[in-house]
Amino acid sequence: MGKPFRQFRDRESVLRQARLAAVERIGELAMREDVAHVLVAGDVYDSEQPSPRTLLEPLERMRQFPRVAWHLIPGNHDPHRPRGLWDRLHAHGLPANVHAHLTPAPVPLGEEAVLLPAPLTRKSETGDLTRWMDGAESPPGVPRIGLAHGAVAGFGTEGEAGNPVDPGRAERAALAYLALGDWHRTARISARVWYAGTPEPDRAGGQERGTALLVDIPGPLAAPAVTPLETGRYRWLTVEEHIARADDIEALDARVRGLGGLSALVLRLRLSGAVSLADRAALDARLLALSAALFHLDADMTKLVARPTDQDLESIDFGGVLRHAADLLRALARDETRPPDERRQAEDALVELYTRVAGDGGPQVTGDGAA
Repeated sequence: MGKPFRQFRDRESVLRQARLAAVERIGELAMREDVAHVLVAGDVYDSEQPSPRTLLEPLERMRQFPRVAWHLIPGNHDPHRPRGLWDRLHAHGLPANVHAHLTPAPVPLGEEAVLLPAPLTRKSETGDLTRWMDGAESPPGVPRIGLAHGAVAGFGTEGEAGNPVDPGRAERAALAYLALGDWHRTARISARVWYAGTPEPDRAGGQERGTALLVDIPGPLAAPAVTPLETGRYRWLTVEEHIARADDIEALDARVRGLGGLSALVLRLRLSGAVSLADRAALDARLLALSAALFHLDADMTKLVARPTDQDLESIDFGGVLRHAADLLRALARDETRPPDERRQAEDALVELYTRVAGDGGPQVTGDGAA
């Protein structure tokens, strides 16, 4: 909660509201599936100093589902520090169905299970805070459920620095299930260890759809049944396309429109290849139309090169001053002794010149997707 989306400018508030709506969606799914407990594995808040309104907004959404118990732990974005946000929450008063677990101690979940939380008190820990679960006492025959925030060692660098978690913790601590937070995508580490991901996506190249995990634990030794459930409103997708001719532009347009749900799609489009000025102008026009159809389009064209043909240059001017300018810009764009940014500027200027003189003179989509 409170994550900034400044790159979206006037639509930032829409994405922030979607994160609150995801809380309500989780509550609705919990009611539909007759779920008694929702576990939130850290990073409830994006920063340690949320505004008073941001602090309370998710709690008020959770309050709307009194039959569901919500269990929260601090993560690396919102660690539990003295006089920090978690103390502010307790000072204000949590709803009766919301529980903030700030110490590593067993918590009975009725008579059905025991929760073993591993809250963070700093942004980065060098030791594994789940280690205490190995020796934690619990009633015999009752499922033990771990709740932690960190990066599973040996599974790449998905998480942020520090806060290691032993991927074998479930077996070492006799856990029926270990619910993890930190990674921004749903990931199965083992039958008993999962990252739920984020209920509303928040970054390009991360999770495409927001999810929560429905976890059914039939017994302390039985493997849990884990089912991803969609919770997000917006879909974040990264697509790479190679463009070489006009037919590729048509195909690109058709593929993007075929994705469906365009008004809720945040698309990062990475384009590569080499095209004529005429095709580049046609591509710009298509991207402008797509940007109007999508919630947000970020078109990365740093690897797409405009290669003007003789016909392109003659369309600008056969032999006058504009043709002379075009020839100079083409020479600058091809001069490999020039810095890459200068060559890109010359190329962009050549495309702009072609569009204004030979094209329709309409508005263009820049390399960052802004119209």
